[in-house]
Amino acid sequence: MSRQLRVAVIGAGPAGIYAADILTKSDVDVTIDILDRDPTPFGLIRYGVAPDHPRIKEIIKALKRVLSNDDIRFFGNVNYGADLKLDHLQQFYDAVIFATGARGDRDLQIPGIDLRGSFGAADFVSWYDGHPDAPRDWPFDPRAESVAVLGVGNVGLDVARMLAKTADEQLVTEIPDNVHAGLKTNAAKDIHVFARRGPAQVKFTPMELRELSHSPNVDVIVHPEGFELDEGSMDLIRASKSVKLVVDVLQNYLAKEPTGAEHRIHIHFCQNPVEVLGEGGRVVGLRTEVTELDGTGNVRGTGEHVDWPVQAVYRAVGYRSDNLAGIPFDDTLAIVPNDGGRVIDIDGLPLPGAYVTGWIKRGPVGLIGHTKSDAAQTIDLLLADVDGLVAPEQPAREAVDRYLDGRGIEFTTWEGWETLDQHELALGETAGRTRIKVVPREDMVRIARD
Repeated sequence: MSRQLRVAVIGAGPAGIYAADILTKSDVDVTIDILDRDPTPFGLIRYGVAPDHPRIKEIIKALKRVLSNDDIRFFGNVNYGADLKLDHLQQFYDAVIFATGARGDRDLQIPGIDLRGSFGAADFVSWYDGHPDAPRDWPFDPRAESVAVLGVGNVGLDVARMLAKTADEQLVTEIPDNVHAGLKTNAAKDIHVFARRGPAQVKFTPMELRELSHSPNVDVIVHPEGFELDEGSMDLIRASKSVKLVVDVLQNYLAKEPTGAEHRIHIHFCQNPVEVLGEGGRVVGLRTEVTELDGTGNVRGTGEHVDWPVQAVYRAVGYRSDNLAGIPFDDTLAIVPNDGGRVIDIDGLPLPGAYVTGWIKRGPVGLIGHTKSDAAQTIDLLLADVDGLVAPEQPAREAVDRYLDGRGIEFTTWEGWETLDQHELALGETAGRTRIKVVPREDMVRIARD
């Protein structure tokens, strides 16, 4: 290509930033604009990782280096689908890469799931991470001393840990003041985590699982009922070092005597949630069906049911992507239909100049490391298509700024993020903490645009 390539990336999380980084390191002369509905970059690293996970947030340092590249610009507080759509973007860019991830909760179709006191984990995560679109207050019930968490992935562990630890333990993190105040009202003493299958089938990572016991105020209790390893489980253990480590940690918890800590995280295996029990319109319990491993690592129901007296339920059964305006969407899989990263229409034909990467491409599976190889696959396809891309009508970089200004959109920039970043660090320093997040969108935009 003799001219400079112009590319827009929708979504400033790891998937979008990795795609931009890989593309700028190619042999093609390219400039990239990353647009995000949040006023800040980093996506789920900022708003999806529990605040007591500073090591994972170290990834932000690498992402900052990418966004400091002069060939990459950041536009925050720009909402795709409301502020602009694909046909608008095609006026300014040769290609558009959608990397919007997955922020919503996947549905769990069981009776009672909509009762008061039943919550989605994604909503809870957005609240305690201080997302500007989340409510300022969380409706903790002072009667909810026993809580159920449905799902055995890392998000389920994050939710259980945040509910079990005391509010003051979180003061060493970057939680906003409203989150600390809300956690003060949390009455939970016993958090029950339910797994439909056995210990070898959970999706925890060993590090996340070990961190459960790092608080002196929390006992981790693994219950022996359902702690089974069939031949399918042993195959998983032999094939995966990570699975073996997880099972080893669980066995250590199983053998450990409780210390008498004030808060307890209980892990139950072979318990399939079948109904949230209610009274007066709110949660009073959870009914599970006891399952048994069938030899392959899967389970079958036994017909035996157990009722658990819990006063709140958090479902952590997976994330779900949002439908994107102007491009196809598979509502069943909650992804944009694609062929390796090329967006395809209802007839299976590529949508010219439209690409996807990350969870919107493949669903909410895999760790952050998988995101980089996924982005590389998408960029390889884009580069293979370069000579056939339709040139935009307005390729000048400043044309995008003029368009957004003309629409009255108060967008933020990378320089604005650096200003907000320093402001949050200063707030933390004043309080003897590393950082305190600014929560209201209007405050973030004002500080970033000051």
